[in-house]
Formats: sequence, structure tokens, C-alpha cells
Amino acid sequence: MDLREVFATNLRRLRHAKGMSQDDLAYSAEISRSYLSKLEKGVFYASLKIIGRLAETLEVEPAEFLQMPQTPTKKR
Repeated sequence: MDLREVFATNLRRLRHAKGMSQDDLAYSAEISRSYLSKLEKGVFYASLKIIGRLAETLEVEPAEFLQMPQTPTKKR
């Protein structure tokens, strides 16, 4: 999984955890909904400025966007 995919996965997860729609997050972070959608799909790279806005809006540390997703462990 490349960093763009990791970012996209974490962005979606964090947005859902806050119970926000794409419209709500885009409005609060002062970016367009279509740009946010493309970030969540991994189409675009996010600048540090955008990562900062998203982190502030979602009330998380910017580093959370780049953490590798936890893989579920298999039960034996």
C-alpha cells in the first residue's frame, strides 16, 4: 500500500469516526467537496497545508493520516 492509499484510507476512517459527511468536512476545512472526494479515493496527493486543515478539523494529529492501517489477526 503506497502512502497515497494509506492517507486516503485514514482520511475516510477518521471522517467516519467523527460522523461527518464529505460536505461537512470540506466546508469546515475550507476545501471543495470534489477535492476531498479525490483525496479519499487516492487520486490526488495532499499538501501539508491541506493535511493541517484536515487534522485540525478532525481534531487529530497530522501523523495519524500516515499510520499504516491495522491488519486484523486471524483466529486459530
